[in-house]
Amino acid sequence: MNSKLKDKLRKKKCTIGSWISIGHPAIAEIFAKAGFEWVVIDLEHTSISIEKAGDLIRVIDLAGCAPLVRLTSNDSNLIKRIMDAGAHGIVVPSVNSVHDAEYAVSSTRYGPEGHRGVGLGRAQSYGASFDEYLAWQKVDPVVIVQIEHKDSLNDLEKIFSVAGVDGYLVGPYDLSCSMGIPGDFDNVNFKKAMKRIMEAGRNSDCPGGMHIVEPDENKLCELITEGYKLIAYSVDQRMLDVSARKVFSVLSDNKLPKS
Repeated sequence: MNSKLKDKLRKKKCTIGSWISIGHPAIAEIFAKAGFEWVVIDLEHTSISIEKAGDLIRVIDLAGCAPLVRLTSNDSNLIKRIMDAGAHGIVVPSVNSVHDAEYAVSSTRYGPEGHRGVGLGRAQSYGASFDEYLAWQKVDPVVIVQIEHKDSLNDLEKIFSVAGVDGYLVGPYDLSCSMGIPGDFDNVNFKKAMKRIMEAGRNSDCPGGMHIVEPDENKLCELITEGYKLIAYSVDQRMLDVSARKVFSVLSDNKLPKS
């Protein structure tokens, strides 16, 4: 199983992926072949089923891109199923404590390193490459924790230092909501929280990341300059919506030549 993403995170090199919420294999294939190094299949805020997620994992993987899955919650039963389907790793929402982080990592590993049950799915080539997968799962599953609640701010260094945690993604909307300032990213307290998170990541040698929801190349360049190493660039539904609406902004601004 390909571990290029894991290697980049270990070496603290910048890596750029994207996010899909529309469960169609064609979209997964387009994104996987567009140049993104990883693609997150979102189960938390979509209607994508486990069966559909398995199909998307296969498409992304076969295209040479790393398939990750954002979970509905930090659920070992769900983690076991998506890992057996061939996911290279997980994105775990609302990691607010050391226990949350340790539990997520343990859920991706068999005993004695973890508590994941052993199965023979696509990840293990339906049994044909079990020995290879057995070695891989001990150290190579990617675990990205999401920092999206004010409670996590008290435990950041410990969360980021958990063995097996490869990086973090900030959930700015949820974080701001938990602080009582929903969507107010210019608020001084929100800016302080963001600075605190980045400093904790640097102190713990844990690669930091952000999800740029609206497609914005300038914002991508800003985050790279600021030192973020794990950047999720937009999401399929926003890319489609923004692109589809552009023609009408041209029409409304009377930019088309007169016939």
